[in-house]
Amino acid sequence: MAIELRPYQAEARDAILKEWSEGRKRTLLVLPTGCGKTVCFAAVIKERLAGGGRALVMAHRGELLDQAADKIKQVTGMDCAYEIADRSSLDSPLPVTVGSVQSLCRESRLERFPQDYFSTIVVDEAHHCLSDSYQRVLGHFPEANVLGVTATADRADKKSLSQYFESLAYEYTPIQAVKEHWLCPVSSKMISLELDIRKVRETNGDYDLSEIVIVLEPYLWKIADEIARNYADRKTVVFLPLINISQRFCEMLRCMGVPAAEVNGMSADRAEILRDYAAGRYSVLCNSMLLTEGWDCPAVDCIVILRPTKIRSLYQQMVGRGMRLFPGKNELLLLDFLWLTERHDLCRPSSLLSRDEAVTAEIDRLLGSSAQPMDIMEAEEEAQRNVLAEREKTLATRLRDLRGLKTKLVDPLQYAMSIADCDLASYVPTFAWEMGPPSPKQIEFLTKRGILAESVDNAGKAHLLIDRLIRRQQTGLSTPKQIRCLERYGFKQVGTWTFRQAGEMLTRLEKNRWRLPPGFCAANYKP
Repeated sequence: MAIELRPYQAEARDAILKEWSEGRKRTLLVLPTGCGKTVCFAAVIKERLAGGGRALVMAHRGELLDQAADKIKQVTGMDCAYEIADRSSLDSPLPVTVGSVQSLCRESRLERFPQDYFSTIVVDEAHHCLSDSYQRVLGHFPEANVLGVTATADRADKKSLSQYFESLAYEYTPIQAVKEHWLCPVSSKMISLELDIRKVRETNGDYDLSEIVIVLEPYLWKIADEIARNYADRKTVVFLPLINISQRFCEMLRCMGVPAAEVNGMSADRAEILRDYAAGRYSVLCNSMLLTEGWDCPAVDCIVILRPTKIRSLYQQMVGRGMRLFPGKNELLLLDFLWLTERHDLCRPSSLLSRDEAVTAEIDRLLGSSAQPMDIMEAEEEAQRNVLAEREKTLATRLRDLRGLKTKLVDPLQYAMSIADCDLASYVPTFAWEMGPPSPKQIEFLTKRGILAESVDNAGKAHLLIDRLIRRQQTGLSTPKQIRCLERYGFKQVGTWTFRQAGEMLTRLEKNRWRLPPGFCAANYKP
């Protein structure tokens, strides 16, 4: 049965094809775990191969290749050839190849392929693509259009990925996915165990796992007891730093009467354990980073991360194991711990929601101060309001001047503050095309929608503004012109109002000859 694309998947497919049609041959797709990235790139492949050519999907694990082949078959109806171990696609009539990068990067194997053999290349889990092995393969096919797919591309990731990729074609955030009911809500609960990782060294860009184990070991019984007493009824996945610690933690849980299992890359019965867990034989599954990619169990409703990381993509993959929808599942519970660190790049629940450092810090404060599990999206909304209120104080003079300008257009900074969008307010371009000036079409679009385009100094910010304007129109939120008019009367953050609420207030003002009623305080008004 053919798979029907979700609205955002169709948007992503079209955005990717548009990037390629405009000459940006290496582009990125960012979709949260659980939102069907394989379906997306399969749809892209279907469009690309309609006019001929061949496509290659590269991954670093066999399970990911099998998943890709299955989804491509469902979406396109096409079978796939394999380029892995002793299987080769070179003489296959099938137009799609799924290939292991470990096999493809071998010079003796790679040189057998003509440089124009593939017209389209998809790199699954694109954060791996800067490694020598991936670059060797990609460099061999210089004319191919390349799509990198990843679950996250924050500022640090994008800066590194921009060494190869030319643009970000489409990004769908976890917030959007939860709001549009494609992923389940996430609540976070702080477990007040102080785990001091201030002296832990870094290796290969992340915390040293052997040193994390030393910090973690004294607390394992307490953590196991916390799970046994309060969360034994949850379907839980626990991520730990090393296999021997994962095995020991599993035994601790069993000693406390919790039906737990452990799985790792050396487990001979791995498939059986995963089946039994999915079937309900175990309530807790312990692992040492095995289940971050290529495994799905939608029933999971609790994630415990005992492997701190500064790599946002890895953190999101761990949490993403529990964000899929499932009948009877109302939320994912994410258990967080008080990791003591002087570094600002430790991934926390806030890392799922915001790239603005001030907002993430405020989300962490709110989650940490709550005695009960707190919905992280509610925390994010409150954090946005708190941070923007502070920034409005700092920028009060600037915003006052903007609101006093005799123009019918809204300055981008004023607009970002009004719609409570910290990512827009603090936007910094990353890719080369983003750093260039806005295009005439972008300027025309923004001006028609009521934005003061002359204050938009790069194409990336113009693109982000246009995206926000379109999405807000689709969800029935206030327009820039409504914001401009009402904020001149002293109303605050009109951008958080609906189109209808703003329209009703404008109608009231018009009926009152464009004057506020006596004693009416616009600054304190809430629709």
